Order: sequence, then structure tokens, then C-alpha cells
Amino acid sequence: MGELKPHLSLWKQRLGAVPDEIWRRTDLQALVLADNDLTEISERVGDLRQLRMLDLGHNRLSELPAGLGRLEELRDFLYLHDNRLTQLPDSLGRLRRLRYLNISGNAFEVFPEIVTTMVGLIELRVTDNRLTELPPSISQLTNLRELHLRNNQLATLPDSVRVMRELRQIDLRGNPVTSLPEGLIALPRLEKLDLRWITTLEPPRWFSELEANGCVIYL
Repeated sequence: MGELKPHLSLWKQRLGAVPDEIWRRTDLQALVLADNDLTEISERVGDLRQLRMLDLGHNRLSELPAGLGRLEELRDFLYLHDNRLTQLPDSLGRLRRLRYLNISGNAFEVFPEIVTTMVGLIELRVTDNRLTELPPSISQLTNLRELHLRNNQLATLPDSVRVMRELRQIDLRGNPVTSLPEGLIALPRLEKLDLRWITTLEPPRWFSELEANGCVIYL
């Protein structure tokens, strides 16, 4: 497949399965395997120890190998969106330098709590799943700036979000939200709270204080 390169894109190549030779490219820093009808990923993915970005989106994955947790240099992006995932391997908790995680468009009914140990995250996308609640431990993501939760089944957020002081954006569009914690007022950098497509929420009086703090609320 030619000379080794630090970046390899095999986007939309109809692979069906990842060629074994890919797992020997241990110098890769970025690997795109999106949109290839993949149903499994080899444990050997953990041999690509130099990866900083991995895109496995738009496939048919229902589970992931524990070997992903060996990619401790993975710090830029991990795309897992538009698959069939219902859980994540505990080994992902080792990806403490990862800044962007996208697990949207899967089949999560329970928030994968291992994500809350990925403390380097700056942006987290969990849109278009079946979540009914977030765990209080979400507050461990103290570096998080953007939390995207569009089109789930969330009725509220945990009170613990009040300590996530780096949050700039919260997207709750399309959820059956009935209440929100007043602790959102305590978030000094919150710029955007998106509540569009929600018909179940009576805006509380403290929204005016949140807006006075500089947060734009979309209703």
C-alpha cells in the first residue's frame, strides 16, 4: 500500500474489514477508517501507539476492543459516531489526554461512565442516543467546554454540573427537559444554553440571572 506516512485516510473505501497491514503502521499519527461498513476493530489497533487522531465513525461497530486504551498519545480526536455502540470498554479511561470525543448516533441507553474519567476532554458529543440521565460523576470533566446532548431522553441535568466551571456551551435540544439545576448560575464561562425543540420546560425565574451573567439562552 505504498510508503509509510504519519497520516492515512481510508474514508469510504468499502473495506468491510481493516487490512492487517494497517496495524503494522506504527508511525501513524492520524488514521481515518470512517464509512467502511466495519463490524469489528482488531485488538491490534492498540499497537498504533503514536496515534493522535482516530476516526471510526459511520460504520457498524457494536463493540470496541480494549486495545484502544493503549493509545495513550490519542489527544486530538476520537470519532465513534454513527455506529451501534451500547457501551465502551473500561480501558478508554486511560485516554486522559484526549480532548475531543464524539459518541453521537449510537444506541447508548446508559451514559458510559468511563467517559467521566477522561479528564482531558474539552468537547464531548453524545447527541442522538437514548440517555435518560447523566451520572453525577460527569462533574469530573472539569476541563470540558462543550457538552452536546441533543436528541436524547433527558429530563434534567445533575446538580453536580455546577462545578464544571470551564463549560461554555450546553446543547439540550430535543430532550424532554422538565427542570434544570439552578447551579448553572455558578458557571462563570457559560455562553450558550440551547433548549430549542423542548416543549416540557417552564423557564425558571433564575434564567434572567443566567442571562445577566452573559449566557444566551435559546428557547
